Amino acid sequence: MAYRKVRAGHGGPLHSRALENVELQATALELEWDMEKELEEPGGDRFQLEASVCHPVGNSSDGGDPDMEPIQPSISPRGRFERLEEDPDYMTHFTRPLPKSQWRTFCPLARYALLGAGLFILGLILGRYTHATPNQTSSPPPDNDLYQKILQDITAEKIQSHIRALNAVSTEDGELSRALYLFRQWTDLGLTNVYLANYSVLLSLPGSSPGTITDKASKKCYLPDGNACNTLNLETISSDQFFSFAAYSATGILEGEMIDVQYGSTRDLSQVNTSNQGTNRIALLKLGQAPLIYKLSLLADAGFVGVLTYVDPCDLPSQQSQEDKAFGITLNPGGDPSTPMDPSISGSYRELRKNLTSLFVQPIAASLARELLSGLPFERGSPCTRLSMSATSGRRNITLKIGTKAEYKTIYNVIGYLKGATNPDRYVLVGGRHGRWYQGNGAEWIGGAAVMTQIIASLTMQAKQGWQPDRTTLFCSWGGSEFGNIGSFEWGEENRVVLQSSAVAYVSLHHPVRGKGVLQSVTSPSLLQLISDIHKKFLNCSRGVSCPGPRISSMQTLGDGTFFANQLAVPTAEFAFQDTGTAEKTSFLHEALFPDDSSAELLDPFSGLYETVAKATGETILHLVSDPVLPFYPLDVALDVQNKLNDGKMGADELLAKAASLRESSAFFQSEMMRPANDPKERDPSHVRMLNDVLQNLERSFIIANPPPGFYRNILYGLDARAVQFSILKNADDVQSPSKFNQSLSLILNAINSAETLIRSGLDLFENDPNRAS
Repeated sequence: MAYRKVRAGHGGPLHSRALENVELQATALELEWDMEKELEEPGGDRFQLEASVCHPVGNSSDGGDPDMEPIQPSISPRGRFERLEEDPDYMTHFTRPLPKSQWRTFCPLARYALLGAGLFILGLILGRYTHATPNQTSSPPPDNDLYQKILQDITAEKIQSHIRALNAVSTEDGELSRALYLFRQWTDLGLTNVYLANYSVLLSLPGSSPGTITDKASKKCYLPDGNACNTLNLETISSDQFFSFAAYSATGILEGEMIDVQYGSTRDLSQVNTSNQGTNRIALLKLGQAPLIYKLSLLADAGFVGVLTYVDPCDLPSQQSQEDKAFGITLNPGGDPSTPMDPSISGSYRELRKNLTSLFVQPIAASLARELLSGLPFERGSPCTRLSMSATSGRRNITLKIGTKAEYKTIYNVIGYLKGATNPDRYVLVGGRHGRWYQGNGAEWIGGAAVMTQIIASLTMQAKQGWQPDRTTLFCSWGGSEFGNIGSFEWGEENRVVLQSSAVAYVSLHHPVRGKGVLQSVTSPSLLQLISDIHKKFLNCSRGVSCPGPRISSMQTLGDGTFFANQLAVPTAEFAFQDTGTAEKTSFLHEALFPDDSSAELLDPFSGLYETVAKATGETILHLVSDPVLPFYPLDVALDVQNKLNDGKMGADELLAKAASLRESSAFFQSEMMRPANDPKERDPSHVRMLNDVLQNLERSFIIANPPPGFYRNILYGLDARAVQFSILKNADDVQSPSKFNQSLSLILNAINSAETLIRSGLDLFENDPNRAS
């Protein structure tokens, strides 16, 4: 058949005669509809004589079922709804017994006889009960016209007006004025239960003087950006110099020998000269390729006591010129360091953790790194040559001075609700920020706040006219983001129990326009299909030119979505414009917080980029809050797992077999449970609710307890956009420990097994439902 019916029962056996007649009519109409659909299928007019031969009862030798649609993947390597049997390398081995309603099949002749009888009965019923039959209603499909109205209301001009208003907000009292402005704005727009959630947290702040680096041989003293420090007084030093520090670093004065460790990988460290183990060693470290706090842990284990970190100019996109700029960075993996794993509420026990590492860490400009490596000043415009210490360079001893301070400050989150109608206890979170590292124009946060405000305005305008989403939307603007996503972590830890059962997805507006390049998306595998479909609508391709596919990845990213993706395994999505080449060269450069003198208007003068992100984000939100069945696709998760294991290095047959089994179960679940549930004629609220619970909890199977420092607990996220293996396997390779590697394989195996158990429990749940038995 073109479509296999999955009908909910009508309750108990007591029905009036009128209801029985209605059911008979519905049955006959469904039979007629099924016949029409089959005749409309390609090849439906080429019936062969062999089709009239009845098949034996039960499973056939080839496992086929003439009434079952072939399993269709959502995002497969060859297309969205391409049938699996078209893949020559794929053979199904799904051995699960079919549901009871599929135990017996009928030959085509019997079907046609049944159709004729149904039509005859239908004629009798229509002749007698036409006027006695009550009208039947079904749930309306999603209102695409309404969606278009909402998205069309999001315009560049309206976003520009929000940007101008946000630029005018006072910054004298820090976060509070920005939070209060958003609070009043969201309240006026019509969000309900808008409130401020404030927390007293321990922040690492600049000291009374910036950090300095002194070359003991030449007696030269440098500021982080490479300028001389011995001829300047504090009044003439730029404020950016004060904020060129590593938050939560060890503080004091350190003397030692500087050693070039390149990116700080285990391979780089193995080539370091170990002849001077007795002296203090200060690593000269490039950002990128792995999380900074992970590389710091390797350096600490290798006996280093200090780190100068910089960004190699060859790793930056050609559009950026930041060789002579220092930057800030945080060593905080997330939350208030004084209350780890607990919310910073009144009465909480606090630890005064001024530093989160024993290392002295200072970020410096690439121009200063070049001078320290070679003794030569940086030459702008010369061909890009990766920085490294030459063989002729002698030993260089330096003195590092770091004087940051730790203080308790109050941060503020702004939370507002757009309540759902059918499932108000299911939350789709939309998050941005209102904090910043430097005292400047704030383009990095103002653009996101403006986009979120306009999305709120467009949604609430329709809500005032009677529209209401199915699920509740929580709009969140976080404080303390720049110091380690503190606001989102503290609020998430305070509401963890509720979020674990109710959070459906997180959509990020952390930094929507980071450059003028291409639109890129970061999403979890569950949302890959939805984000891919939306992303394709905004590809700007000229006629006659081959159009590249959407740039989508599942990689660890910067921002407040970290708590939800990493700690709760909530599916996340984010759209952002970046300069071309940002993700291709090396990952984790976003950890460097460079000073940015440009405003949101200079970055995107006509707000066209912001409009694109706003529309893509708005459409994503509408699907998440209104689609009856959540747009999460288990097969995408299963395919992602298989891709990460099929890199040629995996020798665990059990692991590969388990991944293949997960793919089989996911494909069957997606084809037989999800697609029928999207049909309004067959939609049953209790079935949809149970189905969504399975989809919502799937990624939680991939949470591990103790990942390496800086790695996500959710192992579905890779370290970069080109990741071809699970991140925890990289760590096992780095430490070169067979036992560690086998332990990592065991964690992956348990995660896959847990996911398949959840999928199969969903299949059992629907199979054992008496309403489905027929």
